[in-house]
Amino acid sequence: MREAGRIVSLILDEIGAAVQPGVPTMLFEDIARRMCDQFKVRPAFLGYLGFPFAICCSVNEVIVHGFPSKERILKDGDIVSIDMGVIAGGFHGDAARTFAVGEISPGAKRLMAVTKESLDRGIAMAVSGKNLYDISTAVQECVEEAGFGVVRRFVGHGIGVKLHEKPEIPNFVPKGLSGVVLKPGMVLAIEPMVTEGSYDVEILEDRWTAVTKDRKLAAHFEHTVAVTADGPNILTLST
Repeated sequence: MREAGRIVSLILDEIGAAVQPGVPTMLFEDIARRMCDQFKVRPAFLGYLGFPFAICCSVNEVIVHGFPSKERILKDGDIVSIDMGVIAGGFHGDAARTFAVGEISPGAKRLMAVTKESLDRGIAMAVSGKNLYDISTAVQECVEEAGFGVVRRFVGHGIGVKLHEKPEIPNFVPKGLSGVVLKPGMVLAIEPMVTEGSYDVEILEDRWTAVTKDRKLAAHFEHTVAVTADGPNILTLST
């Protein structure tokens, strides 16, 4: 799983280096497929439940599951979230990052920074003996203290031989439910999805693209994290 995660991270590194005003978002799909071929791994999203691409490419108000496109040209001030997974040796790696396109607004910078911080805080709670919802609490408190919204419609997940495994990892604390106790060997895809305004979601006609209902910005960061006896171990790192 560490090798799968490393490859995902390297792909996101290369995509991030290509993000600039004037490029079509399909460029990032081309990079992802080329690098999957290079590393002899399979893109985990391509064909998953019918999803037609190797990456999810979500610009501005798109939260998750956006389609890359030859027609969508990035412009100065956009933000773009790339979610990517691969299968290597029968195991999955999954990660997401949000990138700035050129010079972005102070509000967009703050949204991205808070989303990344909420991920970091969530990861810090991925400790043996803690409750799963300690992760959820850390993410939710970070986001809501900053005045942003935490998406309820989509959540993080366990990951391994399947892309989505139990347990689900909400970025908020569900009422009336008790989370599981974390144990060494669990591997979790922790992925805060944060909105500038309301957390309400709308699904577009393609039945995949999820946008903020108020059309305000959204950001998304994700790591695959192993729970170990020595604390959280991030698997989706480039080295």
